[in-house]
Amino acid sequence: MASETDDGGARGPVVWALAVREVRQGPPVAELIVEVGADLHTDLVEAAVDSGFTVAAGEPPETSGAVEVADGRVRRLVLVGGRQGWEPGSPVEASPGWLAAAGQRGRAVVTILPPHARPPGPGPGPGPGEQDPEAYIEARIEEFTRRLEREQRAGRVLHGTVAVLGGP
Repeated sequence: MASETDDGGARGPVVWALAVREVRQGPPVAELIVEVGADLHTDLVEAAVDSGFTVAAGEPPETSGAVEVADGRVRRLVLVGGRQGWEPGSPVEASPGWLAAAGQRGRAVVTILPPHARPPGPGPGPGPGEQDPEAYIEARIEEFTRRLEREQRAGRVLHGTVAVLGGP
């Protein structure tokens, strides 16, 4: 089992983010976005490919992976038929909307990013005297979207559809 705190260092996934995507037909789609640290990136990619993940283009394929959810949190990503588990180093709280989307479909899309896909910068909001928080968040989202699109075009982003195990 890998986690971002193995051996006291940031070895595994460094960012776990949840999103809900609206679709033209059917209920919304729950998405788990995982950005990995460089030293475990190869291991996670190999496990994901062995589970059926593909380069992120078109619809995400069905995989043998699963996301375990309990007490309103994502607990771990399970790959390779349950032989490999990847856990976040800190709690990943799932919003009611994400839990509802995951529950309605019983599935979630997992998107695996390469290291450093997130834009650099300070934490989640501006410091004192800086731009307004909404503009700051919008600018970070736009920068992240540009980086994600660049990484996808380069074939460095994987995706797949996984089962959601457990409950709220």
